[in-house]
Amino acid sequence: MHFTTETSSNGVVERDFTLGEVPGVLWSRASGSDPAPLVLMAHSGGQHKRAPGIIGRAHRFVTGCGFHVAAIDAPGHGDRPRTAADEQRITVLRQAQAAGRPLGPAVVGIHIDLAARAVPEWQATLDALQKLPQIGADGSVGFWGIMQGTGIGVPLTAVEPRITAAIFGCLGHESLAEAAAQITVPIEFLLQWDDEHIDRQSGLALFDAFASKEKTLHANAGGHGGVPRFEVDSATRFFARHLGRGRHVTGLT
Repeated sequence: MHFTTETSSNGVVERDFTLGEVPGVLWSRASGSDPAPLVLMAHSGGQHKRAPGIIGRAHRFVTGCGFHVAAIDAPGHGDRPRTAADEQRITVLRQAQAAGRPLGPAVVGIHIDLAARAVPEWQATLDALQKLPQIGADGSVGFWGIMQGTGIGVPLTAVEPRITAAIFGCLGHESLAEAAAQITVPIEFLLQWDDEHIDRQSGLALFDAFASKEKTLHANAGGHGGVPRFEVDSATRFFARHLGRGRHVTGLT
């Protein structure tokens, strides 16, 4: 892991890094050097490691809980080049969007391919991050990712025992039910009740597929991109509860 740039603002230190061909960002609190839990964040389709939702949640997890947060660009996203296969799948997806068809079936192939490529990258990233003294090999690890982030995060969490709590959502069961059945860690799942792209019953089927004894469904009115802002506070409380609150937690009543 090679760190390239570092900036600091509002109590948060942001460091860009590369791990092989994978670019990423690590957010940490500006003060204190004690080891703290780590949250891995996967962006949605067509976005990147610095998408506004990623940055906003990262700063909330750092300032609210004192956690470290890491995000990387998925294959073919952000600063990473697209392959010819990536371009073809995007064309198929856009055609489905233009025709007003549900996107669940269209994204299955995209997510299967992305997960096959991204899961090993996330595991290598976690290996490298845990070698940093401020994170360490024994600290708690959480995962946050909705939409495409769920398409990558469910297969990752199914095979990665270091992840002990996860937030998924806004995606259906297509291609993910088998992996979800292997997940037993606490889960918080977001469902947009009026999602124009993901069939409601498919989303409910994915929630049902998780083998976790502790899993919570958050169903909110609105379309695919309308996840309420207050879900950020809920996610912060969820990770504080399962990864450890520590001395830096604020505003988590």
